[in-house]
Amino acid sequence: MTGPHPDDRATRLLAARNLKMARSSHAYVRGSTTKFYEWLSTGVALPEGPPIWICGDCHMGNLGPLADAKGRVAIQVRDLDQTVIGNPAHDLVRLALSLASAARGADLPGLVTVRILEQLMIGYEAALKGRFLAGSPDRIESKTVRRLVDASLRRRWRHLADERLQSIEPELPLGKRFWAISDTERQALLAMFEERELHKLIGALQGDEDADVEVVDAAYWMKGCSSLGRLRYAVMLRVGRKADASLCLVDVKEATAAAAPRSADAEMPRDNAVRVVTGARALSPHLGQRMMACRLLDKGVVLRELMPQDMKLEVENMSEGEALLLARYLANVLGRAHGRQLDAPSRVAWSKVLKGARSATVDAPSWLWRSVVELVSIHEAAYLEHCRRHAALQAA
Repeated sequence: MTGPHPDDRATRLLAARNLKMARSSHAYVRGSTTKFYEWLSTGVALPEGPPIWICGDCHMGNLGPLADAKGRVAIQVRDLDQTVIGNPAHDLVRLALSLASAARGADLPGLVTVRILEQLMIGYEAALKGRFLAGSPDRIESKTVRRLVDASLRRRWRHLADERLQSIEPELPLGKRFWAISDTERQALLAMFEERELHKLIGALQGDEDADVEVVDAAYWMKGCSSLGRLRYAVMLRVGRKADASLCLVDVKEATAAAAPRSADAEMPRDNAVRVVTGARALSPHLGQRMMACRLLDKGVVLRELMPQDMKLEVENMSEGEALLLARYLANVLGRAHGRQLDAPSRVAWSKVLKGARSATVDAPSWLWRSVVELVSIHEAAYLEHCRRHAALQAA
């Protein structure tokens, strides 16, 4: 059985993406990375931070609990599609916009947005100084983050199978989420998973580099907005001897060119899959050690084993106090990701740049406040126009 033709896939994926982005202005902000970089390209005045690996799409949904190869959990950046060696100020602005948008979605007053930006800078600058906020679940002040980490630590394979597959059977159920693939795609996937280095990575994550690795099932994965126009597959593997083999699920995702601008003199891998894996290892060690760059159907793809502990930060409603704690904590996570790439003098220099641009009325850089005000306005208008177009398409 074969799945939809790639053109049909693209049509169905675009419809799903448009619907998802129409659900709320915050959802639109998360799914409109290119809109953010269109704004950046107009020549807005931002400080030039040290050239380091940045997320490139640092909204709230791209931060969350991640397990390392030994199952230890930490909040880190969880999506590195846009990672480049670039200006860390871009990540700060993108995170600030996401937090401001979430606050508006929670019907919090504008005064809270002012305080959110202040707390964001407190958390980020504390990380640059080596003052990392507590990471253990019982010491995290944000209730949203603490609940998420608690849930992450309790999760096992059965939870992942129930969430992703709606089944504990060793198969990928075809339907709304998983689509059948062509014979060409299946053969290409089978050939890729014969590579020795890939066997060693998958085996090591299961505790034995020399373990047998067998493809059990594979399907095209309609996953979020990021599947649009890309190769995207879920592959179920059986790892180990049949008597005591375990199952694991691997995400295979095409890596495409980043929209995020890189620093002028930055030397980065030309292969986009290698770029993503390299950036992940710099920004998110837990995730980076579980990823590998490969080739599939003449395109660069990134493979990563999905761990039950990996979760996405979802915020529907939040109080004023929780919004401030969340802003400070997530900014501290971002500051750690940036700061671990810098030596002590560079961290001090970047911190001085940030402190030297304080607004007279807001205890946050004036450029950050201006950026958020402009971007909220741009995205609100674009969101309403997106909804109008989506409604017209539905009517047609």
